[in-house]
Amino acid sequence: MYQILLLNGPNLNLLGVREPHLYGTLTLEALVEQLTQEAQSLGMTLRHVQSNHEGALIDAIHEARAWAHGIILNAGAYTHTSIALHDALRAVGLPAIEVHLTNIYAREPFRHTSMIAPACIGVISGFGADSYRLALHALKAYLDRQSGR
Repeated sequence: MYQILLLNGPNLNLLGVREPHLYGTLTLEALVEQLTQEAQSLGMTLRHVQSNHEGALIDAIHEARAWAHGIILNAGAYTHTSIALHDALRAVGLPAIEVHLTNIYAREPFRHTSMIAPACIGVISGFGADSYRLALHALKAYLDRQSGR
C-alpha cells in the first residue's frame, strides 16, 4: 500500500470561504475526506498536513523521507517564491506532483512561474478539487510503473 503525503500550504485552510468564485465552496476538511476515500479505493493511504508556514511545510517534506512513497503538494503562493520548498523536494527524492485548484497560467502573470515544478514529476492545475484526484491517480500510476506493477 502506497503512503502519500498530502501537503497544503498557505491559505488553503480557508477553502470554502476564501474567494469561492475562484476556489469553490468545498472546505479543506471535506476535500481531505474525499481524497482519503479515493486514495483507499486505489490502495493508498494519505497523511495530510496543512500549514501557513514555509518551514513547517519543509519539515513535513523532510519527515516524509522516512515513511512516504510520494507527495502531492499544493504550495499555494509559495509555489511562486520558494526555492526552499524546491530544494526540500529535491533533497528527499520522493516523486511529487504539484497541484493547483485554479489554472495558474490563466491568472496574474506572477503566478505563471513555479519554483517547485522543476522538482516535481508533474503539475496538475485548473480542475478544482479534481486536480487532487487526478494527482492521486497519476501518482499511483507512476509508482506502479517504478515498482514494475
